[in-house]
Amino acid sequence: LSLGEAKNLPTYPGPNKMRDCYCTVNLDQEEVFRTKIVEKSLCPFYGEDFYCEIPRTFRHLSFYIFDRDVFRRDSIIGKVAIQKEDLQKYHNRDTWFQLQHVDADSEVQGKVHLELRLSEVITDTGVVCHKLATRVLECQGLPIVNGQCDPYATVTLAGPSRQVLHTKVKKKTNNPHFDEVFYFEVTRPSSYNKKSHFDIEDVDEVDKMEIRVDLWNASNLKFGDEFLGELRLPLKFLRQSSSYEAWYFLQPRDNGNKSLKPDDLGSLRLNVVYTEDHVFSSDYYSPLRDVLLKSADVEPVSASAAHILGEVCREKQEAAIPLVRLFLHYGRIVPFISAIANAEVKRTQDPNTIFRGNSLTSKCIDETMKLAGMHYLQVTLKPIIDEICQVHKPCEIDPVKLKDGENLENNRENLRQYVDRIFTVITKSGVSCPTVMCDIFFSLRESAAKRFQGDLDVRYTAVSSFIFLRFFAPAILSPNLFQLTPHHPDPQTSRTLTLISKTIQTLGSLSKSKSANFKESYMATFYDYFNEQKYADAVKNFLDLISSSGRRDHKSIEQPILLKEGFMIKRAQGRKRFGMKNFKKRWFRLTNHEFTYQKSKGDHPLCSIPIENILAVERLEEESFKMKNMFQVIQPERRVLYIQANNCVEAKDWIDILTKVSQCNKKRLTVYHPSAYLNGHWLCCKATADNTPGCTPCTGGLPANIQLDIDGDRETERIYSLFNLYMPKLEKMQEACGSKSVYDGPEEEEYSTFIIDDPKETYKTLKLIIEGVGTLEQEHAQYKRDKFKKTKYGSQEHPIGDKSFQTYIRQQSEISAHSI
Repeated sequence: LSLGEAKNLPTYPGPNKMRDCYCTVNLDQEEVFRTKIVEKSLCPFYGEDFYCEIPRTFRHLSFYIFDRDVFRRDSIIGKVAIQKEDLQKYHNRDTWFQLQHVDADSEVQGKVHLELRLSEVITDTGVVCHKLATRVLECQGLPIVNGQCDPYATVTLAGPSRQVLHTKVKKKTNNPHFDEVFYFEVTRPSSYNKKSHFDIEDVDEVDKMEIRVDLWNASNLKFGDEFLGELRLPLKFLRQSSSYEAWYFLQPRDNGNKSLKPDDLGSLRLNVVYTEDHVFSSDYYSPLRDVLLKSADVEPVSASAAHILGEVCREKQEAAIPLVRLFLHYGRIVPFISAIANAEVKRTQDPNTIFRGNSLTSKCIDETMKLAGMHYLQVTLKPIIDEICQVHKPCEIDPVKLKDGENLENNRENLRQYVDRIFTVITKSGVSCPTVMCDIFFSLRESAAKRFQGDLDVRYTAVSSFIFLRFFAPAILSPNLFQLTPHHPDPQTSRTLTLISKTIQTLGSLSKSKSANFKESYMATFYDYFNEQKYADAVKNFLDLISSSGRRDHKSIEQPILLKEGFMIKRAQGRKRFGMKNFKKRWFRLTNHEFTYQKSKGDHPLCSIPIENILAVERLEEESFKMKNMFQVIQPERRVLYIQANNCVEAKDWIDILTKVSQCNKKRLTVYHPSAYLNGHWLCCKATADNTPGCTPCTGGLPANIQLDIDGDRETERIYSLFNLYMPKLEKMQEACGSKSVYDGPEEEEYSTFIIDDPKETYKTLKLIIEGVGTLEQEHAQYKRDKFKKTKYGSQEHPIGDKSFQTYIRQQSEISAHSI
């Protein structure tokens, strides 16, 4: 997601009229991300990106704009809600959305499980009446109102006479189990008639009736109970079958939100990229995966499957992302990048333009550095970037932009100190550079030196064009995109980081005339501070270290790497003999050495769990403490730390990274208890001894590599999708191979865009790709047909009112009709 900006928000009803606004991203109603607060603006610019794996089903992706209030609860200005099935309409394009009013009807979510039975009853006097039994079994995913949900249902038979009945209130849950049955008299008693259930009058009367189920939140406030959603069902559908049981999505009221103007709350600019991958088991992908993984060994490399994917994709980036992840997963990234880099170097004529274009090589190296180098950036740059963001020293050196009271010389000195410190930490960080990056840099250096033997500097510029130009400089410029800061920096800090990034980029480039690199005279003047040989020597020493094959093993220099940190709520572990096991908010911190928590950030740890003592990390069922998004960290002697994360995305992230970092522990458990031990027994298996072995198998193993949790099958599925999307180009490339084999004259214009060094080898690979893609396409089609036959509309997975399922049914019907 890219959250751009909001425009024309309504003015604050006070003398100031400005607002302090932030935006949240919600799955249905659950907040998963929050932007920074933009103060004193009615057109706040956020410029923030957010990426997450979605760990559960959802109906709406929602965005709320809040106005911060220091003394009261923050107020909602408006929201944008996009239905899941509409996300493709806005895929990867900037769109302005009108903000909508937020009320009870716009917040409806969740589903209800009902059973209806219409039957005739013969009374003691011999007359017949028809009764409707309505069984309200349960609800799931109801909205939480002001932090609480105490739901109950009202069941109404709307007809000539209105009958209303209530369930009991279920406290503190948005997944209530009611299982209550209500009986309604549908038709008046009449003489018994064996031929028909209803006489004509009765049929008309039943057809006009409807059963209505309303969900409410029992509120202690004077304003009354809050509406959570409703369901209206006409009784005429029971004429086909006297009994019916199904799940239904709750709906807003018919008159809800009609009278309000939709256009007076302003608008929000968003860019949403939503992808859904349907991944088969590993053996389905073997033929295509084998062709891809052999790419590094194909001669020439331009005839390989991976290179062909780069040729047919519209953007090199969309090919590079799944390719890099696949090759990293199978440990083939270094030979693959070495092969495509070597081919690119051979095609390069001028050493000054080496790796400067947006080629498949440069995009693949960018992506590898982003994945493998994320923790390297954290340990190298994060401490000083945090300081720059917090201290706000003035560093503006453009005389035109100086603020009142600022001194140009002081600002230059502030900026010089920052540049010096960042330059030093970068050039001293060579031993921490990930091995996979060093191996790639060694290959680049060797290829460049061999190709341009007369240029002594090319061995440095080939590496610096990546490590400085495409790694450190962008990370300093936009630290939020590299997970160095949670949000986009404020304008003053952003300007400071821009000036530092420009200087670091120039220092790392080793170009002959430094000041000529700057358009601005003030930057050329500032750069005079760094026109000393010691800076060039430090850069060369650093580049030598990260690109030499005999590099020292940096693992001997063990330093803790911060993997994740943040506030969560934990339950007391019972380490004290007396005292209540209550819940408290704590700052949690995970490194590759230990998992700790403290009262707040920077405090002394209250508890430290060494990584080798983490025996399992698993989800905790909601029934244990009636709390969502909980998980458990199991330690020796059956000690368990119960933790609640802020939302489902955070919970998944913490569980994944804790599992990965403790994956290699020798004493890892194979079974665990999915619920807590309370009141003398385990809630899951009812065993009374607290040391009873677990009753459920632990979650399957994950890759032990902390940095790269990659699903190789999923990446192959994405590559299949790209090949399938660009099938016309693959066929055109086959034609180009045929044309080149028989005709050696000038190329046809439509074929000239492809790099084809060996038409016969390329044709062979293309044939294998097209066969592999065709087989997978047939498997997908068969799977969809089988799923379509098995799926029941009205089931818990596809409740009645599920628009995405209705769209799916329509598509399948069209496919079936087309195939017939």
